[in-house]
Amino acid sequence: MTGVLLAKYNIATPQKRYDAHASEHTHAMVLEDVAAGKRVALVSDAGTPCISDPGVLLVKKAREAKLVIEAIPGVSAITTAFSIAGIEGNQFVFLGFVPHKKGRETFFKEVATHPEIPHMFYESVHRIEKTLESLVEHLDATRIVTVARVVQGTPEEVRAHFAAHKDTIRGEFVVIVS
Repeated sequence: MTGVLLAKYNIATPQKRYDAHASEHTHAMVLEDVAAGKRVALVSDAGTPCISDPGVLLVKKAREAKLVIEAIPGVSAITTAFSIAGIEGNQFVFLGFVPHKKGRETFFKEVATHPEIPHMFYESVHRIEKTLESLVEHLDATRIVTVARVVQGTPEEVRAHFAAHKDTIRGEFVVIVS
């Protein structure tokens, strides 16, 4: 997506893929470029880099190397989702990604036992339906679930929406339980 955006504005610059599987060699090359005075931008296709994102490792290594790091202000997926969910208040708990296997049941029980504050988390396209099933199972029907793009309703209503609209299941999701 970054390449598409750059092409749209006729920006030609070298790009390197960086993800959770980046090697130590990749880290070293990026850090060498920055140390040599080159400008490097860490761009995430799914929100602000380093918030539940593999970029945090690169930033940590850059900080350890005492390199200058600057942030370009902007919204992240969680702040955007929270801002359009219509949830009153200014606090929420951010939980990162739902665990794949171990800890998954505990995760949903924890979300269910604290209705006083919204809980936000990320979920992948591959597990969103399973997560919605878990929310139906664990949450009281009076709780509100918001899935950014924005689908909002009871756990069962949101699950039913995505069951009926499979074409909208793509990308990563921000889920808010309030």
